[in-house]
Amino acid sequence: MKKSIKCALMSAAAVAAIAGATQASAQTAGAPEDSETKREVEDSATIVVTATKSGQSLEDTAAAISVVSAEDIGAGGIENASDLSIAVPNLSVGDQFGVNRTFIRGIGLTSIDLGADGAVAFLQNGALISRPAAQLSGFYDLEQIEVLRGPQGTTYGRGATGGVINLVTARPTSTFEGYARATYGNYDAITLEGAVGGPIVGDTLAFRVAGKYENRDGYGVNLFTGNPVDNRDAYSIRGSLLANLSPDLEVLIVADHFREDDFNYAFHYFGPTVVPEDQIASSLLGGQTINDYYAARGEPTDVRNIYSDEDAINDRKGTSVQGIVTLDKGDFTLTSTTAYRKFERFNRDDLDVSDVNAFGQNNYTEDSESFSQELTFTADLGSLSLLGGAMYFEETLFGEVRVPTVNLAQYFNIALGTNLPADAFDNGNYLQRGTVDTTAVGAYLEGSLEITPSLTFTAGARYNWEERSGVGRFTFDAQGIDIPTDKTGDWDAITPKFVLEYETPGGTLLYGKVTKGFKSGVVNIGSVNSVIDPEDVWSYEIGVRGETIDRTFGYSVAGFYYDYSNLQVGFVNANSIVETINAASARNYGIEIETTLRPGPNTTFRIFGTYLNAKYTDFCNGYYAAGDPARRQFPTCPTDPALSDLSGNKLANAPAITVAAFADHTIELGNGATIDLSADVNFQDEVFFTEFNNQDARQEAFAIANASITYRASGNRWSASVWGKNLFDEEVLANTIIASPLYSYVSVGSLRPPRTYGITLGYDL
Repeated sequence: MKKSIKCALMSAAAVAAIAGATQASAQTAGAPEDSETKREVEDSATIVVTATKSGQSLEDTAAAISVVSAEDIGAGGIENASDLSIAVPNLSVGDQFGVNRTFIRGIGLTSIDLGADGAVAFLQNGALISRPAAQLSGFYDLEQIEVLRGPQGTTYGRGATGGVINLVTARPTSTFEGYARATYGNYDAITLEGAVGGPIVGDTLAFRVAGKYENRDGYGVNLFTGNPVDNRDAYSIRGSLLANLSPDLEVLIVADHFREDDFNYAFHYFGPTVVPEDQIASSLLGGQTINDYYAARGEPTDVRNIYSDEDAINDRKGTSVQGIVTLDKGDFTLTSTTAYRKFERFNRDDLDVSDVNAFGQNNYTEDSESFSQELTFTADLGSLSLLGGAMYFEETLFGEVRVPTVNLAQYFNIALGTNLPADAFDNGNYLQRGTVDTTAVGAYLEGSLEITPSLTFTAGARYNWEERSGVGRFTFDAQGIDIPTDKTGDWDAITPKFVLEYETPGGTLLYGKVTKGFKSGVVNIGSVNSVIDPEDVWSYEIGVRGETIDRTFGYSVAGFYYDYSNLQVGFVNANSIVETINAASARNYGIEIETTLRPGPNTTFRIFGTYLNAKYTDFCNGYYAAGDPARRQFPTCPTDPALSDLSGNKLANAPAITVAAFADHTIELGNGATIDLSADVNFQDEVFFTEFNNQDARQEAFAIANASITYRASGNRWSASVWGKNLFDEEVLANTIIASPLYSYVSVGSLRPPRTYGITLGYDL
C-alpha cells in the first residue's frame, strides 16, 4: 500500500511538472447567447456538474442528474445521506448494521454480508468512499451534492450500476470568508458548524478549515439498561489548501477526519413472523421483547425503544487525504486525482432483541485502508471533443462478525428436546473473520462529434478489471464447522456508452442514451459462499431538458429501461448462515418528471414525480415461510423444487410512485433584511425490504413534510432560522430484515428519524 501511494503521488507530481503552468476549475459549456439578459441570468445561475468529468453545465448534460446546492445543506435541511431521498427523484436510503443502503431506480446494496459493496458509487470530489458504513458520517461545508441516476458507462466502473453520488467540498478562495452556525433542537440536540478560509499568499495560495460537532439524545431508550437508543455524538474536521502555481495549473489538497462514539444504529424489534411470540428463542429462554414489556403495562408498543440486554454500540472513525492537480490549457485539460482513505468501525447489536442473552450479541468489526489514482483528460478538437482517462484502486479490508453462542445449548434442549449440557456452547462462536484485498483497474475513452451545431453523437467505452483475494475462516462451533474461506476471483468487462443529443433553436435538449454498467464480483470475508459473479445492466434512456429564456419555467423528463443480469442478493439461509447469491435477472423501467416554476423574482416552486416498475424476471431462493398455510406461498422453482420461484416480485427499496413538492418565498423588508419561507412534502409509495414482498418487511406509503422560516439581517451576515422536519411525526421504517432460523425469523431493522425541530443562528464573514 505504501509503495502504491508513493508511485501515485509521483504520478500526480508529474502532471504538474509536464504542464509547468496552471489549473482551472471546471469550465462551463456556454449555451447560445440570444440576449444580454440571458447572458446575465446564465452567468449567475450556471451549475457545473463535476461528476461527469466533462466540465459541462447541468443544463447541457444529456443525463438524469440532480444537484443539491450549498444553501440546502445543513441543519433543518439535507444533513446526511438519508435526507437525499427527500430531495432527489427515485432515490431511497436506509441503513442496516450501521451500513448505508442507497438505492437509485431500485438498484442498491442488498447484501448484508461482511465486505459487501453498494451499487451506487459514493464519492468525495470524484474519489471513491468504498465502505458503505463510511458514507453515513454526515454532510458539512459542501459546495454541492451531485446525484447521477443510472449506470454511467464510460466514466465510472466498479459499484456504479445504480448511479453516482458525488460530494463536492467547498474550496478555498482568494478572499477571506467563513461562517458559523449554532443549532439547538428537540432531543437536546446541539450542532455546531463553521468554516474559515482565505489567502495565505495573495492569489497563489489559499486555505480553508471547516468542522462540525453533533450531540443529541436518543430517539428512543433501551428500557432494560436505561441507555439511549439512536443518539448521536460525532465530530468532523476538514482542511483544504489551494495553490495556483501558474495561470493554468492548480493543486488542491483536502484532508479530513471524523469520529462517532454513541449508541446509534440500534436493532429495533418489529415483531414475529412465522413463529408465535411466545415461542421465539428469547421467550423460550424466559426473556421479554419490547412487545412483552408494553403488553405487561397495557400500553401500545413504541418501537423507537428497545428492551435488550445489549446496548447498541457505535464506534467509528475515518481519515482521508486527497490531492487534485488540474492543468487547463483551454482546449485541453488534464486532471490527476489521488486519494487515500482509512476507515475503522465497531458496532454491537442484539440479534435476539430481548432482555436475555439468547446468543444474540452481534459484534461487527471493519477496518479498511484504500488508495486510488485517476488521470482524466478532455480535449476540444473543434467539432470533435474527447474525454478519457485511467484509474487504479486498491483496498485492504479486514472484517469480523463474532456472535458468542451463550445459552444456545439450553435453547436446543428446550426447542429440540436434546439433552446437552446447558453451557455446552457458551464458549463458542458464530465467527466470520478474514481479510480481502481488492485491486481494480479501468481505462476509458469517449468522443463527442458535433454533426451539426444542434446535433451531437457521443460514443465511448470503458475497460474494467478487478481482482479480489480473500483469506479467512468461518467458524460455527454449534454446528461443528471450522473451515478456511480462502478464495480469489477476477473479472473484466467492457462497458460502452452511446448518446445522441439534439438542441432545439429554443435551447431545449433532447437525448437518447444506451449504456452498460458493471459491478464487480464479490469475495465476502470469512464466508462459506462461493465467489459471487459480477452483475451487469444494459440501460436505455430517453430524455428532454429545457427552460424558458427568462428561467421562469424549467423542466426535465427522463424515461428508462434496465435489463439486469446476475443481480447480487444477500440473505440468511436455512442454516442461519449469511449468504449472497446471484439472482438470475431483473428488469426495471420508469419515468421521472421534474419542473421548476418561478412566478416572481422571490418565489420558486419545484415539483417532481416518478414511476418505477422494478421486478425480478427469473429468480429462485429459499423461503422462510415455505409450507406455512397461513402465509403467502410461491410456485416451486423449475430447477429445484426445494426453492421458491420469486419471478415477478418487486425489487427491494423500489417504490412505484414518488411525488414531491417544494415551495420557497422571500419577503423583502424595508431595511434590506429578508424573511425566507420554505416548505416541502414528499410522498413515497409502499416498499418491500426483501425479495419475498411480505408484510413483515414492508413500509406502507407515507408522506414527510418539512418547513423553515429564516430571517436574514441587512447585509446577510446574521441569520436566524426556525425549522421542523417530519412535521407530522410519521413513523417510517428505514430498513427491515427477517432474522435467521436461530432467532425465530423475527423482523428487525431501523427507523427514519421522528419529528425534529430547532433554531439555528448563523453568522457569515
